[in-house]
Amino acid sequence: MKRILLGLVLLLSAAAPLKSQQNILIEMDLQQADHLKAYGIVYWALTRGVEVDWLLNYKGGSFLTSYYPFIENECRVRGVTFRAIDGGTAAQIIAQVESPDENMELVRLEKAPKIAVYVPPNFQPWDDAVTLALEYAEVPYEKLWDEEVIQGKLDEYDWLHLHHEDFSGQYGKFYGQFSTYPWYIQQVAINEAMAKRLGFKKVSELKKAVARTIKDYVGGGGFMFAMCSATDTFDIALAAENTDICDVMFDGDAPDANCQSHLDFDRTFAFEKFKLIMNPYEYEYSDIDMTPAFGGRPDNDYFTLFDFSAKYDPVPSMLTQNHVNVIGGFLGQTTAFRKELIKKYVTVLAEKDGADEVKYLHGNYGRGTFTWYGGHDPEDYQHRVGDPPTDLSLHKNSPGYRLILNNILFPAARKKQLKT
Repeated sequence: MKRILLGLVLLLSAAAPLKSQQNILIEMDLQQADHLKAYGIVYWALTRGVEVDWLLNYKGGSFLTSYYPFIENECRVRGVTFRAIDGGTAAQIIAQVESPDENMELVRLEKAPKIAVYVPPNFQPWDDAVTLALEYAEVPYEKLWDEEVIQGKLDEYDWLHLHHEDFSGQYGKFYGQFSTYPWYIQQVAINEAMAKRLGFKKVSELKKAVARTIKDYVGGGGFMFAMCSATDTFDIALAAENTDICDVMFDGDAPDANCQSHLDFDRTFAFEKFKLIMNPYEYEYSDIDMTPAFGGRPDNDYFTLFDFSAKYDPVPSMLTQNHVNVIGGFLGQTTAFRKELIKKYVTVLAEKDGADEVKYLHGNYGRGTFTWYGGHDPEDYQHRVGDPPTDLSLHKNSPGYRLILNNILFPAARKKQLKT
């Protein structure tokens, strides 16, 4: 009997943290050596069954977990700053965070979300800031595209990112400048082949079906994140459900002459009352986008994160955790959203001071959520076709990239804390 009891004690000891009464604190303020890889550590811990507390507004949105040697070792290997603290220190930090006098909150992260990235077959990881961030932070993801979406594979994932897709069916409106380039011709061929394979007469009709399916995925409880042109063109595709907005070079026939009046804004997620830009040679979809007409000045382009009540608004607080609240701007095909065209129920997370420009927004649809971020690459001010990939090892503490990675942890939160 004594041997059995001794064996049971040893078994329980092996399953428990090896340093009794100790914790690991990953601080996310200016002292952190690598903010981006810190998110990867948290995700990695969740995949191993270790719960992590996200301390909203405490030293830049720090993370606290029980002490395990394998977590300490992984932090050292990945170059993430951490502190091993005793139970008394951890209790003091938690008491401060939960104090009614502090704009802080503790959110328990319980399970690593399964991540999908919607990308075309000719995708390269450096084409998209989110996949760059996931690769650098060492967060696993799976790729899918139109066929998987139409076949109902979205339900296998908790979180979906939309690559810089043009859901309007106009191939990014690159026709005027790039229609003779091999990559553009290949893009058209791939999309047309996929539409035909899935039984659609036009690429634009396929993209509408994909947008509808993603909308249903969100309504059923999915978390959707998008950047750049995958934001406004998603809503444009939903609004244009019953009309043709594509010119002849995109889908083989002329658009509906009255397509603007046939847009249905009740179908959209975030935007309403927008006006389409019908010129097929103009590199713009609608008046939602506020990309500067002649580029911008990086030394004079910033946006500001809103300050939310962590205890009463934990969701927008999670999405805006950062070590700074003023962040350098960056351009994209869709750089920022015209504020007057955003639906009233949508939460603005960040905007450009003194302008009508919203950079970052969030909303609910059904049982799920969508979060949209304007611009292409937070560390490449004016990314152009063919530019080299951003080396995130040179931008380990990028506040712009932190906003992306906040989103991958958001679905891991205890469900009752996501209800606002």
